[in-house]
Amino acid sequence: MMRSLYSGVSGLKVHQTKMDVIGNNIANVNTVGFKASRVTFTEVFSQTTQNATGANPETNRGGTNAMQIGLGTSVGSISCDPTDEGSSQRTDNPYDLKISGDNFFIVNDGSANYFTKVGAFTTDAAGYLVNQSGYHVMGWLVDDTTGDIKQDMVQPLPIETPENLSAEPQATSDNYFSGNIDKTNSDVTGEGLTTSMTIYDKQGYSYTVKYNIQQSDTDDSSYTVSITDILDSKNRSILAANGGNYEATINGGDSVELKFDPDTGAFSYVGSQGNKTFSLNITGNNNNFYNEATDGEGIQVDMSTTTMYAASGKCSITSVRGDLDGMGAGRSAGTMSGVSIGTDGKITATYDNGDTKLLGQISVASFANAAGLEKVGDSLYTTTANSGSFDGIGKDPTSGGGSVTQGVLEMSNVDLSNEFTEMITTQRGFQANSRIISVSDSMLEELVNLKR
Repeated sequence: MMRSLYSGVSGLKVHQTKMDVIGNNIANVNTVGFKASRVTFTEVFSQTTQNATGANPETNRGGTNAMQIGLGTSVGSISCDPTDEGSSQRTDNPYDLKISGDNFFIVNDGSANYFTKVGAFTTDAAGYLVNQSGYHVMGWLVDDTTGDIKQDMVQPLPIETPENLSAEPQATSDNYFSGNIDKTNSDVTGEGLTTSMTIYDKQGYSYTVKYNIQQSDTDDSSYTVSITDILDSKNRSILAANGGNYEATINGGDSVELKFDPDTGAFSYVGSQGNKTFSLNITGNNNNFYNEATDGEGIQVDMSTTTMYAASGKCSITSVRGDLDGMGAGRSAGTMSGVSIGTDGKITATYDNGDTKLLGQISVASFANAAGLEKVGDSLYTTTANSGSFDGIGKDPTSGGGSVTQGVLEMSNVDLSNEFTEMITTQRGFQANSRIISVSDSMLEELVNLKR
């Protein structure tokens, strides 16, 4: 039987395989994170009809080359490069992520880790970050002791879990006053200037502390700061003198002295020489205003940014929650209002009370030979003996120049113009091989017809 028949058959088979791959590429042109495959052909072994010979000096004849007849073609490889990036599509979904570089997201089905370029994530009923198949997205959690990311064995990432959906309240530990007191103002020279300050207790309830600032009768650069009332959110006094349950003191007493430099008008001290702050203590039948951050010393009120300059008889004293660095302001209980994921994969929750909380960090994996990974469906890959192994820990997404982009998905990297071109050459190759078979058949027919 003619060898060309089988060569033609082998050509048909490999072109069919290539067409299958092209068809799959085109079918997935809009599949998120899909990586196109390509087929390469290789020739099969050849039949040697004459071996090569070397030159023979004795007969003065040169050498001859071998004579070989090829026996067709076969598929040499079907490969894809999982690190070849596709275009980006903006979605503005906070859990849609695009990973750049040679890195892969790590997901787990409960028994094994898989790797993917598809960052179309969401949260499940338990609040964990999962992919479209319900596999947990893996990463690093926050160390309860240090509050930093602990780069240990990867674990599922809790995002919208009950403990993360709300932020605990925090009692106010610091305040400061700023602005200017004009010593000629009729309020401070008379019954006193009234100003207020907002604070929170440990349960997150807000209160308004009303202060009175009154000029000394004997020294116009000296003022008395005292508390006139403390009101709750319903405008009810909580002081015992007004029927409430609490006592309020300033540095253990009823008032404190605020002193300015009589020559320059700059702040000198509050309470006693050298002090910038005074302590507001609120005590009662519970410890709601006790704050461990201040070791029970009360709310520290900084007066160092106040001045006493001429201002046409006007005063502009205001109070701000927190210290001069914005710390210790206190807050009410908060509800999660959003989630941000940085380029380094760190996940931070924001709350409507202004609080933020680090929830974890997405860990990624990279491989010595990413093309050696094996597709297992659902845009997932698994390791093989030729890809390199996963150490169970992963690495920071920014290592090696990579990054994570929030609100963006990586689209398919299929190039339609290239696929259509390959389709044309594949079709022509298939046609040519079919002609080999038909011509070989005609030759055999002629051979059979020699004897009639």
